[in-house]
Amino acid sequence: MKSVLAIDPGCDKCGIALVTTEGLVHKEIAPRTDVVRIASSLSSKHRPDEIIIGNGTGGGSLAEEIRAAVGAVPVSMVEEAYSSEKARRRFLLDNPPRGIRRLIPRGLLTPNRPYDDYAAIILAEARLETVAE
Repeated sequence: MKSVLAIDPGCDKCGIALVTTEGLVHKEIAPRTDVVRIASSLSSKHRPDEIIIGNGTGGGSLAEEIRAAVGAVPVSMVEEAYSSEKARRRFLLDNPPRGIRRLIPRGLLTPNRPYDDYAAIILAEARLETVAE
């Protein structure tokens, strides 16, 4: 079973997801200041095959910090183009609108909370797909 710890970086907060070939193990949105500690903890507990970090806002410096903290687990940068749009759609599928909001066309809806965790899931699933091929 392959597993990937994915991080969708941001200035203030980051999405974090641990995904295996069997499904989602962990997801959260964390302040940028806590991401290295969380990644290190998840890496120690679950032993992912790889840690991937989106190449967006602050990804390069975050990758260096995580490399220093986790040691033996490979850390790499991945393209994150369109991951936010895919994450938004996925969030709205998993959390359908209720009440009057369900009358609004999905393309016009905005999620009622940040969805950076879903962006990390999208990155992890894409990586697992390329590894499987």
